[in-house]
Amino acid sequence: MLRPNESLSSRISPWLARILYPLGTYFILPLFFNRLEVRGQENIPRTGPVILAPTHRSRWDAIVMPFTTGKWASGRDLHYMISSNEYKGIQGWFMKRLGGFPVDTQRPSISSFRHSINLLRRGEALVIFPEGDIFRDDKVQPIKSGVARIALDAQSHLPQEEVQIVPVSLSYSQRYPTWGCNVRVTIGEPIAVSSYNSDSMRKRAKRLTADLESALREVHEGESIPEEQYWMPSAS
Repeated sequence: MLRPNESLSSRISPWLARILYPLGTYFILPLFFNRLEVRGQENIPRTGPVILAPTHRSRWDAIVMPFTTGKWASGRDLHYMISSNEYKGIQGWFMKRLGGFPVDTQRPSISSFRHSINLLRRGEALVIFPEGDIFRDDKVQPIKSGVARIALDAQSHLPQEEVQIVPVSLSYSQRYPTWGCNVRVTIGEPIAVSSYNSDSMRKRAKRLTADLESALREVHEGESIPEEQYWMPSAS
């Protein structure tokens, strides 16, 4: 457990990434899921600071995200802010080596916010689950203001660059995904953080949070893709 004044870091192991991307794309995902539907990969900015903000439905989310939005999909390495509860065991071992860093979702530390801001200032792509914890009912939950505050703070240090937030919907055909279930990933259009440049930080964060929640609901509750348009990794 990190102490309040202890700094965070996140790194990506090149050798592990080289092994896991093909393994996950051509073996793990096709073996576990019956269908994997992805739409909107063109909405992921290829450069510049960006937060990918997905709904959170399962521990599988941390596996599905890199293979549908990461290196092989967008050309970008992803860093992850994940719940300290998910930063344990075998999943935690992998996440530590693939860009992950922990956060206490009930009592977020200053170090987790500071590290997130520093990643964005370096132009990195960061995944934050704005609902906080896993919710199994497949409805978008009221989101927390942390994502907006991180994005706004980073934007204040990057007057010549655009920080963007991309809403992402992850939806499974089962509340507790098991072998043979379906998963749908819908990637919405980016939100430009620089347009939230008036009023106090509190008011700007409130507006941005409301707009992000609205965007998440829009992509999550949109129409399903016809069966013939489902995409399987093994066919890519």
